[in-house]
Amino acid sequence: MKLGKRYKEAIALVDKSKVYEPKEALALVISTAKAKFDESVELHAKLGVDGRNADQQVRGTVVLPAGTGKTKKVLVIAKGDKADEAVKAGADLVGGEEMIAKISSGFMDFDVCITTPDMMGLVGRVARILGPRGLMPNPKSGTVTMDVTKAIGDVKAGKVEYRLDKTNIIHVGIGKVSFGADKLFENFDALMSAIVKAKPAAAKGTYIKSLTLSSTMGPGVKTTYKMQ
Repeated sequence: MKLGKRYKEAIALVDKSKVYEPKEALALVISTAKAKFDESVELHAKLGVDGRNADQQVRGTVVLPAGTGKTKKVLVIAKGDKADEAVKAGADLVGGEEMIAKISSGFMDFDVCITTPDMMGLVGRVARILGPRGLMPNPKSGTVTMDVTKAIGDVKAGKVEYRLDKTNIIHVGIGKVSFGADKLFENFDALMSAIVKAKPAAAKGTYIKSLTLSSTMGPGVKTTYKMQ
C-alpha cells in the first residue's frame, strides 16, 4: 500500500516504540490529524478476555461527558402514551407497525433505535435487518426500556455503546479532533472507567492488553490507563 505524503509526515511524529500518557497521546493524535475535515478520534482497546465464552463478554454503555460531536437521529418504536412521550422527549422519528413496514422496505435513515418491551415482538420482525447494522434494540444497551425519555436524552447527550469484536478488541469513537485534548481526555477517562468496571469475573491475567488512539486518517498512538 502506497502511503500519502500527509500520512508519512504524520507517522514520522509518532514513536512506535513508546507508550504515551493519555493526554500526551491525545495531543499527538490531534497534531497528526492532517485531513481537511474534522476527524473523529477513536479508542481501540485490546482486552485479555475470550469473548467466545459467555462469561467473558464485555459490553455496556457510557455517556461521554463532552459528547460525541455527532448529531444522532433517534427512532423510537412505541405506541400510545409512550409514543407521545417519545415525541415530547425529542425523538426524530416515532412509529409502530408502519415504521416496521418502512424498515422492511429498506428505510434506514436513523442512527439509534429505541423501543419499549411490549414492542419487541414487532421489532423482532426486522431483527435480520437491524442486527447486522448494530441497530437492534437491546436491554443491555438501554435501548429496550419503558423510560424512553431518559433513553433519548442519553443518546442525545453522547451515549455510546462499547462491545468486544471477534478479535477481543473494543473500538469506540470518543469525539472529534476539534474537541481538544482536555475534552477528549474526559471522554477517554469515562469510557475506560466503564470498561474497567465491566471486567468479567472470569477474566484471568492482564485485562487491558493494549490501548491505541487514532484519528480517522491518522496513525495509531499507543497509550496506557491506570486501573483504579
